[in-house]
Amino acid sequence: MKVAFLGWGSLIWNPFGLRITGSWKTDGPLLPVEFARVSKDGRLTLVLHPEALDVPTLWAYAVCGNLQQAIDNLAEREETSRNDIGFVSIPDNSNRCNVIPRILPRIKSWTEQKGLDAVVWTDLRSNFKARTELEFNEDNVVRYLRELKGEALRDAEEYVRKAPEQIETNIRKRLRIEFGWENAP
Repeated sequence: MKVAFLGWGSLIWNPFGLRITGSWKTDGPLLPVEFARVSKDGRLTLVLHPEALDVPTLWAYAVCGNLQQAIDNLAEREETSRNDIGFVSIPDNSNRCNVIPRILPRIKSWTEQKGLDAVVWTDLRSNFKARTELEFNEDNVVRYLRELKGEALRDAEEYVRKAPEQIETNIRKRLRIEFGWENAP
């Protein structure tokens, strides 16, 4: 069974425990991704977001040839539950995407085009409003980041700079203007 992971954030530059083979490929499906989740350490991280621009994601082959093992591996890497891992499985026509279910046909079509049996991704929601008590929009993201200090600000900047170049979101464009956070070389 050919299984792949989709990625758009730290999985790419810090796979830490994610069992992939080969390198990340840049021709993943176009998906709505944005810097819309506040992590435990205060960084803004990339997640699927209904109002986001579609950007080309990345993908890599999983070492395991088993969908459940891939789900477990990604859940462990992301320190989340299996329910926060999305997937499409072609052989049994099963899937899960809690954040934006309408993207499932697009992912399924891409999976079939690539000759894959299954694909797995992180399916975490934005928690920006819950963590900051601010509506999620560009101005409030800038406001939130301006209030970060020290290591939290450094971590936030590093995440934005290291995000794959092709993940060109509206928030990223705004952060370049406000903070000068260009992509890492």
